[in-house]
Amino acid sequence: MKRPNRKHRMEIIHYSKMIWVMGALAALITACGGANPEVATDIPKEKTEKTNTKTQTLKPEEIPVELLDGKYAEVYGHFSDEFKKQVSEADFVSMAADSLKGVKSFKQASVIQFNGTDQRTWISDSGKMGLTTVFDEKGEISGLQAKQLSPFPQTDHILTKIKFDWPLKGDWFIVWGGTNALVNYHYEYESQRYAYDIIQNKDGHSYKGDRLKNESYYAFGQPVLAPASGTVVSVVNHIPDNEPVGVMNEKVPAGNEVVIDHGGEYSVLAHMKNGSIKVKVGDKVKSGDEVGLLGNSGNSSEAHLHFQVSDGADLFKSRSINIHWKDDIAPVQGETIKVE
Repeated sequence: MKRPNRKHRMEIIHYSKMIWVMGALAALITACGGANPEVATDIPKEKTEKTNTKTQTLKPEEIPVELLDGKYAEVYGHFSDEFKKQVSEADFVSMAADSLKGVKSFKQASVIQFNGTDQRTWISDSGKMGLTTVFDEKGEISGLQAKQLSPFPQTDHILTKIKFDWPLKGDWFIVWGGTNALVNYHYEYESQRYAYDIIQNKDGHSYKGDRLKNESYYAFGQPVLAPASGTVVSVVNHIPDNEPVGVMNEKVPAGNEVVIDHGGEYSVLAHMKNGSIKVKVGDKVKSGDEVGLLGNSGNSSEAHLHFQVSDGADLFKSRSINIHWKDDIAPVQGETIKVE
């Protein structure tokens, strides 16, 4: 496979890295697509104004209210020093005022608190603007992003004909999932629009010990299950798992994967552990059958399962379909799914 362009990237962002990625973006302007946004080029390198001194702690849930009240300078005063290097106070105030014109209120869409950060996402009253902030362990704003949202209602409401089981057992945390591009970066791309990135999160962390080793991550090596009965039509089982963790393989974005045909709807289980896949092309599987182990192969920044259902066997040439889950669940970013 050729080196994928941004449209074809598959990954999650480790939240210690998300701080820098969002901090590098111009605050309150539309971000670049995909999971690795490019640094905005119109931010002046030098700052000409003094920044506000933090006088009191600003809570994450207070950010939308402060911004809608026009307290842009006060919010800027709570930026981390690293974030302030990316944008001056004057530019932030100007961009914030311009971007928030017409926005009357924000509704919380997701909360993620793990690996030392606190991320909040809100959607505007019109549904056309999204806002995300990241607070670090010091309680400083290390990332802030506003993004114009483009919904796809014509496909959001079309669910798979098959009701799918969750492909994992135990407690699993949704890092990316939902029907807007702030809670699910896949959403902007038709081939992955309704995909999920799933990890394990225990005591506020996805790992314990050396974060550079795959074995430190709770998700690594966990059994991956067939989500419905069908026939295996594609298997990749020889891609090394990325280590040290954080180094990604863009040449084979899906890494080790299993694709199952469920009668015209194809489930894709990607980033599996090297050599762990137990099925081969042509095998018949039933829902709940173990097909392999979860890994960190391909364009993946830590051990997680990329799961989606498509209308064809080729992930990048097919269209993603919104999943009709059993029990009519509708998982979104920040939720934990528990399966006995």
